[in-house]
Amino acid sequence: MPGIVGQGTTYNLPNYTGELFSATPEDTPLLSAIGGLTGGKAVTAPLFEWQGDDLRDAEDNRQRLEGANAPDSELRKRYKDRNVVEIHQEAVELSYTRQASTGLLTTDGDAMVTIGNITIPASEMAYQISAQLKQIARDVEKSFITGTFNNPSDNTAPRRTKGLLEAIVTNTMTTTKTAATLDADTVLDLVQKAWDNGGLQESETRTIIVNSTLKRALTRAFITDAKYEEGTRNVGGVDLHTIVTDFGSLNIMLDRNVPKDKLIVCSMEQLSPVFLEIPGKGHFFAEPLAKTGASDKVQLYGEIGLEYGNERAHAVLTVAGPQAPKSGK
Repeated sequence: MPGIVGQGTTYNLPNYTGELFSATPEDTPLLSAIGGLTGGKAVTAPLFEWQGDDLRDAEDNRQRLEGANAPDSELRKRYKDRNVVEIHQEAVELSYTRQASTGLLTTDGDAMVTIGNITIPASEMAYQISAQLKQIARDVEKSFITGTFNNPSDNTAPRRTKGLLEAIVTNTMTTTKTAATLDADTVLDLVQKAWDNGGLQESETRTIIVNSTLKRALTRAFITDAKYEEGTRNVGGVDLHTIVTDFGSLNIMLDRNVPKDKLIVCSMEQLSPVFLEIPGKGHFFAEPLAKTGASDKVQLYGEIGLEYGNERAHAVLTVAGPQAPKSGK
């Protein structure tokens, strides 16, 4: 259902009785597993970078002669990658009357009546702030998966962090197989790409991230057809199922924000949320705004980006068939 834009009053923000059930999924498994809105790394500038290095290929003919002079010097070059923090800023505003009317019951189609000392909820402001934080977490989760990088030269456009789907460029595959015909060998070909390029080194954090359609395909290919049993594992406080493969046990993370035609193989230990600390406030904080009338207005603010480590440690498969609907459709 649509929300309220502007100030909440007793006329547009009703109270009802009974247990409160959420109509919208609140799960953010990727964000939760790598630290949430409170864990991660702090930076001191919106654009942040990290570096990597590599070693030459191992050789079986590098033996030296006895008494030989020192060999020619060989050095290794480092490389860098970067991302940017994006601003998430929301606000809630409640009239004095709405904050005071904790015992007011709204009956659709009838006049509002008092219900004595019952408080629903105990604090409307606390409830609205909590709801906004959940919405921000959902937005960040989506950005970390499907976000497209933007670091504008001025503030006429917002900064946007680069998500996994844009970051992964080396290990990508496209198959003509659909979710209904996807087989284990195709998935393992993708997993092998990440492994061959140095990914999936940590046994506890090897993870496949998918939406509902490809989760069922994985269950069919690796559990039902192969007659294996699923295991479980806890990563960053998130319980995940596991499947057994030639490259060890892989966690399966079911995430609503992954397009239904994408399968992401991820070395989770290389992912981290990055925050721009605001002096004296920290990151993702709520603060009251200046008074302009008979209401209270609070803003929620934070700047966050994704550090994805070595993009060659991850991989993406695109299957044939319907794609997930675009945002807003």
